[in-house]
Amino acid sequence: MLVAQLPSGPVTGRRVAVTGMGAVSCAGRGVDDLFSALCTGSEPESRSVPPFDVTDIGGPKELRRLDPFSLFALTAARDAWSQSGLPPTLANGASIVATGIGGLQTLTAQLSILDSKGPDRVSPFMIPMMMPNAAAAAVSLSFGLTGPCETITTACAAGTHAIGYAARLIAQGRVNVAVAGGAEAVITPIARAGFHNMTALSSSGSSRPFDKGRDGFVMGEGAGILVLEDWDHAIARGATILAEILGAASTADAHHITAPRPDGGGALDAMTRALADAGISPSEVSHINAHGTSTPLNDAAEAAALHQLFGSAVPPVTSVKGYLGHSLAAAGALEAVVAVHSILQGVVTPTAGTTHVDTGLDLDVVIGAPRPLASTHVLSNSFGFGGHNGSVVISTPHR
Repeated sequence: MLVAQLPSGPVTGRRVAVTGMGAVSCAGRGVDDLFSALCTGSEPESRSVPPFDVTDIGGPKELRRLDPFSLFALTAARDAWSQSGLPPTLANGASIVATGIGGLQTLTAQLSILDSKGPDRVSPFMIPMMMPNAAAAAVSLSFGLTGPCETITTACAAGTHAIGYAARLIAQGRVNVAVAGGAEAVITPIARAGFHNMTALSSSGSSRPFDKGRDGFVMGEGAGILVLEDWDHAIARGATILAEILGAASTADAHHITAPRPDGGGALDAMTRALADAGISPSEVSHINAHGTSTPLNDAAEAAALHQLFGSAVPPVTSVKGYLGHSLAAAGALEAVVAVHSILQGVVTPTAGTTHVDTGLDLDVVIGAPRPLASTHVLSNSFGFGGHNGSVVISTPHR
């Protein structure tokens, strides 16, 4: 009888270094601006991405052919690539860029044109702009990446899944470099209506992860990108290693299309496997970058999973969704970027919007002001509609 074997983890094989990161968010373009905004501990006026300089991406002709989610991804990828110090093009590389929905803005705009002007006026670029793999393709084209160019679409877990999958490609020797992350741009009337009518959105308009008064999430948008690299390849070219992807895991609840398992079993399984993959114990984790959507069910299920894994010693928890809102597939990628920067700065950012932590959850949620971080291992979680769970262990680089 054949017995199925669990796949080896992303770091079973070659070590995976982080050598670049980029972000586009409601704080603007750039990781430093994002981190500074998070450190204020206050909510922004808008979760939409403000206008930013895109002259390095192309001229009007090129920009007209990019849906905002692809533009966000390409912008963050270019910033991450610049920081990595890699050459302008690199054949042996992968582009793994996740999205939950893809080019919804392009689709809705072209539907309006179809209704008002007829089918002959629909853009011939509609399909390549709206397709979910458009961002991954744009990144691949930008840097000449001829390795795997793939799109993971696992709802709100997709950004974390993309990073874990890209790390596995490197660890197994398939590529030396991977651009990995997620992008989303779906703050549109139709998306708002859909989330509102399923009672997922906050009626107060405030994102308050783990707060006793939490009542749903606030929609966000943006992109987070990491450049991952074979450790020896990075060392050989004298790159600055920012962090290490030590482990990752993906599981499914098999419970409900939108609601998490109340006992947090699927989330627990993902976190347990990620730590085992990393070869570390729960006691070695110094910080949890939580999924923390601000919905009653999700935050309670994640808290339950954390207590089952860590017992009475759950590490300090934060959720950047208090500031960023919930950017679907971009969420886990942006959170991974923040986790790397937290390690570099030795700081845990506070959870904006949260003022009275739900005592029933019994978590040490960082609120009000930043807190020092003993830079060792950060566990970043993402959970999505469909029962998707993803966890990644991001660690201080040790030579």
